[in-house]
Amino acid sequence: MLDRSIQPFIREPEQLEVPSPQCQVMPNGIPLYILNAGDNEVMRIDVLMKGGRWQQTQRLQALFTNRMLREGTRCYSAADIAGKLDYYGAWLELSSSSEYDCITLYSLNKYLPETLDVLESILKEPLFPEKELGVIVNNNIQQFLVNSSKVDFLSHRILVNALYGSGHPCGQLVQETDYHAINPSVLQSFYDDHYHSGNCTIYLSGKVGYEAVQRIEALFGSEPFGKGFRSPEKRSYQPVTSSEKRFFVERTDAVQSAVRMGMLSMDRHHPDFLKFRVLITLLGGYFGSRLMSNIREEKGYTYGIFAGSMHYPGSGMFLISTETANEFVDPLIREVYHEIDRLQNDLVPVEELAMVKNYMLGDMCRSYESAFSLADAWIFVHTSGFSNSYVKDSVDAVKSITPEEIRELASRHLCKEKLKEAVSGKKMS
Repeated sequence: MLDRSIQPFIREPEQLEVPSPQCQVMPNGIPLYILNAGDNEVMRIDVLMKGGRWQQTQRLQALFTNRMLREGTRCYSAADIAGKLDYYGAWLELSSSSEYDCITLYSLNKYLPETLDVLESILKEPLFPEKELGVIVNNNIQQFLVNSSKVDFLSHRILVNALYGSGHPCGQLVQETDYHAINPSVLQSFYDDHYHSGNCTIYLSGKVGYEAVQRIEALFGSEPFGKGFRSPEKRSYQPVTSSEKRFFVERTDAVQSAVRMGMLSMDRHHPDFLKFRVLITLLGGYFGSRLMSNIREEKGYTYGIFAGSMHYPGSGMFLISTETANEFVDPLIREVYHEIDRLQNDLVPVEELAMVKNYMLGDMCRSYESAFSLADAWIFVHTSGFSNSYVKDSVDAVKSITPEEIRELASRHLCKEKLKEAVSGKKMS
């Protein structure tokens, strides 16, 4: 009989075997990465285009160009696109980031010819129809106005603006007038510059057969498509950080205050990046973290508090986010600094560090367990400019880090004087 009073033995994975994608270059020069894994008769196609917020000439241009691809083409109306994808059980996702735009299609293998026909039209011949654009812009304006009344939205805006400045893409705060400046010609201009075969990479994942690869090559890899065929200019921006410490946006009707604390941090290629992630997880990156144990469990100031990092080309941002009752804002912030002091002055107990390592290793295992999560991982590796040893390097960093290194990293990279405090809520007398 199984004795349920005895905790199961925790096994640390000795090594994490992550399959690498097979790469081939199609006749028109587009790299095609193939991850053939899984038993289900389903595939995912990711079409990546270089060009995002960093390359746009006005705010929201990259986002709406990507968003409008499904709203009408020379062959299909928006209703046709939605109807065909729904009929064949397919799913389309559109996303835009700092330097890349992405079109993702999930399709059953047996209907791949039909769904790829829609994808080809979306990619090669969008129309950016004015009527549909007007509806989408108005919907986004309404959502923006709703968000502008929320304390978490307001506190994040003032924090990134304080850290990066208005001249940096991260610090530029979108206003309602920016939505009104979007029109079909603005989107067409961005599309012409960035959506072409010379600026494209395709990933296939799932149960990928020979016929699927041949069909992808016939539709997207045989002939050049698009205009210009120039790679986008690699742009760099210098953050201009405010000298002020605390920023406040009042919402007189707020029941709770949103608190965001942040500072500029290392980019992904810094030598300390992989081990710094262990420190962040220990501080506030999982449910058993120090911030959660102290501020949620012991003090009861919040339901949840999170520490993490966000990364952009050439820079990173260390971030702590939470919401609390208006009267607990200052005590909560004091406890955050107290936990940073502990990490800088005291060695982390071996048992606590072991728990964090096991959590992170288990999370890595879950991140690479399916064909689609593998595709996500390799897209991240390639777009971030990492080598193919990234996964192994990540595992090694987690396994090898010591309490002494944790303390040294905290002293070197968690500078309390540089942490900005952004609060939105009701002002307390």
